[in-house]
Order: sequence, then C-alpha cells, then structure tokens
Amino acid sequence: MVTSEYERRIAARFATFDQDGNGYIDREDFSGAAKALLAEFDTRARSDKGQALYGGAEAFWQGMAGIADRDGDQRITREEFVNGAVKRLRDTPDRFAEIARPFLHAVLAVAGGGDGDGAVGVEETARALKVLGVPEELAGSAAAALDTDGDGRIGEEEIVGAFARYFTVPE
Repeated sequence: MVTSEYERRIAARFATFDQDGNGYIDREDFSGAAKALLAEFDTRARSDKGQALYGGAEAFWQGMAGIADRDGDQRITREEFVNGAVKRLRDTPDRFAEIARPFLHAVLAVAGGGDGDGAVGVEETARALKVLGVPEELAGSAAAALDTDGDGRIGEEEIVGAFARYFTVPE
C-alpha cells in the first residue's frame, strides 16, 4: 500500500517504465523503449548506436530488476517498484543514476549526440522524452529545464542527474 507523499510520487513514475501498459515492468518494456527511440531517430538496430542502446536498455533492466524484483519472476509490479525505489534508492539517488547511465548515454548518441561532446539539442531531447512517455505538452518544457547551463544543449551529466532526481528526490 502506498502511504507517504514520496511513495505516491514514486508510484506515479511507474507508468514511465511500463511502456506497454500491462501493469508491470519487464525486459520488453526496456527493449520496446529502445526500439521506439531507434525508429524515432531513424537509426538501425544493428548499427553501433543501435547496439549500444539495446545494451544500455538491457543493463538498465538488469539493474532495476536487481533492485526491485523481490520475487524473482522477471517482472516488477507497482508495489515492487515503489518498495525498491523507496527503500533502496531514496538515500542513494546516485546509485540509480549509475544504473541508468549506459542507457541514457546511448539515448543521447542516438538522438544526435554522438559527435564529440555527446550533448544534444533541446528539440532532440524533447523528441526522445515524448517517445519515452512524457506527454507532448510537457516534453518541450521538460527538455528545456534539463539545459541547466543554458547552452542550448543537454549533456550526459545534466540528464543523468535530472533522471536520478526525478525518481528519487522527494519534492
């Protein structure tokens, strides 16, 4: 049962991961997100960037399952997600960020950040956010908010830090 405001907020984040809406998070949600991102940015799955994205998605899934899949059935229920996030990540948001880093790094590369500094523009970030389930009316402002240094580009440290805060810091 979700009781605190923090737990309610974390429970609401569950839908971000449950890409297919079947009521639990599993490996297919992560590979489905990778497939959708590759389609959005016209990137072949067998390319280096495509393989890195699928590898990052698998690593992210493995990390999430290790934290939250308490019964070992390779599916994370809403309750497991809330308990995993609240009990294991609340005090260590950096751990969660590191689990997500390979996936987020690969997302930036697919979205156009594979040329030098790895940063992408706000528009490309908004496109990626929409693919990952952020409502269209919020994706642009969310992407703009990620540009913490105001240079018009979003780098890995900006997105990894924001990702960890979104899922683990009570507000």
